[in-house]
Amino acid sequence: MTDDKPRVLIVDDERSNISLLGNLLQPDCEVVVATDGESALRRAAAAARPDLILLDVMMPGMDGYQVCKQLKDSDATRDIPVIFITAMGEEDDEALGLRIGAVDYVTKPFSPAILKMRIRTHVELKRLRDHWQRLSTVDALTQIANRRCFDEALDTAWRSAMRQNQPLALIMADVDHFKAYNDHHGHAAGDDCLRRVAQALRQEVKRAGDLLARFGGEEFACLMTDVDLHGAETVAKRMCGAVTELALPHQHPAVQGTVSISMGLAVLVPNSAQSPTELIIQADRRLYDAKRGGRNRLCVGSAE
Repeated sequence: MTDDKPRVLIVDDERSNISLLGNLLQPDCEVVVATDGESALRRAAAAARPDLILLDVMMPGMDGYQVCKQLKDSDATRDIPVIFITAMGEEDDEALGLRIGAVDYVTKPFSPAILKMRIRTHVELKRLRDHWQRLSTVDALTQIANRRCFDEALDTAWRSAMRQNQPLALIMADVDHFKAYNDHHGHAAGDDCLRRVAQALRQEVKRAGDLLARFGGEEFACLMTDVDLHGAETVAKRMCGAVTELALPHQHPAVQGTVSISMGLAVLVPNSAQSPTELIIQADRRLYDAKRGGRNRLCVGSAE
């Protein structure tokens, strides 16, 4: 295992089974327990999600197969590996468990040493997948979300906001005169400028559900859920101020000042007649207005 202990959720209605598995896993793992399907689903979707779930099949109410299916149907929990541990050893039982998404199926009585090895293997595989997933969604230069992550987040947020009739806000930000900055200061300095601007912007994104991403080149996007125009404008103004406070010299002869950003903000309540692209279009229009109006400013608007 890695230095930080993996979190393992044991789901079983028999206290003796929980005690047996808990003693086997400790002190190498952090053990979380659920004794029925409903509490298992809640614990699996909690903020501190498990790295692995050990799931009994035979439980009162919701059985293990139903729990596994709901776990795999949820975006929040589908990537958590599930190992069935059960006395049901028929081939059809195992086939069903694997078909609905379990990564392994262990029948009782089991070998403690072999079970620990299987758990170790599946935890390490999950952490490796998490690592590669993070690399695929993080911009290598700025270490904030990349365009792929933004596109996926916008699609998810759009559908959620449409169901709940809630507003979505998008801030599009562009570093002013960035080509001139690169030409005068060099590309290495340009990369450092983007890193520092990204970190300054990220410090102003306070809510856990909001996302700051590098949209492309010197352009950034901040997606905010369930926020009105006034609330989103407050965040955008803080972002402008954070970049100004960096006081990064921009010494190109045509500029002779410090690095600044132009920002466009749009807010709308999604509906089935629109697509997520509409929010980008609206925010881009406001950004264009800010550029045309002299840069180093924010232009805001609701959907047209």
